[in-house]
Amino acid sequence: MSFVSRMVDAARLRAELYEEVEADESALGQAVAVVVLSSVAAGIGAAEHGLDNLFWGMLGALASWLVWAFLTWIIGSRVFPEPQTRATLGELLRTIGFAASPGLLRVFGAVPLLGPLVYAVAVVWMLVAMVIAVRQALDYASTARAFGVAVIGWVLQTVLVAWLTF
Repeated sequence: MSFVSRMVDAARLRAELYEEVEADESALGQAVAVVVLSSVAAGIGAAEHGLDNLFWGMLGALASWLVWAFLTWIIGSRVFPEPQTRATLGELLRTIGFAASPGLLRVFGAVPLLGPLVYAVAVVWMLVAMVIAVRQALDYASTARAFGVAVIGWVLQTVLVAWLTF
């Protein structure tokens, strides 16, 4: 399957795609590319507030993803695992990397009036994709558990990033 097809399937929230990239160790480069592209889109979307925001928006989005991925792996595989949970950090990085696919829409964040809405929709869409990616990577039977792990990781990452930037 091509890189673009994988991104489209990830954005379409196809669980089979997340299983595929979880098992494909060669997909880590593609997953990182999705995160970088999504981060660039976030930077461009924030650029309306100044060119400094382009760089810091990209860097912030990328750093946030890395922190979120690590925290989610720890929380999901060590703190709240199900009996069948067996996941490496690489498996989680690959799946949640592709979960950033809807983040490409953040490029439209700079569009007057509509931008903030599109940006918000993209963020929520990414969270939904993240829940599916976590469920698949951690072999959870429960979507509710995957949601809890994804949200806890996101909240901790948000607090940590906010604390580090102030």
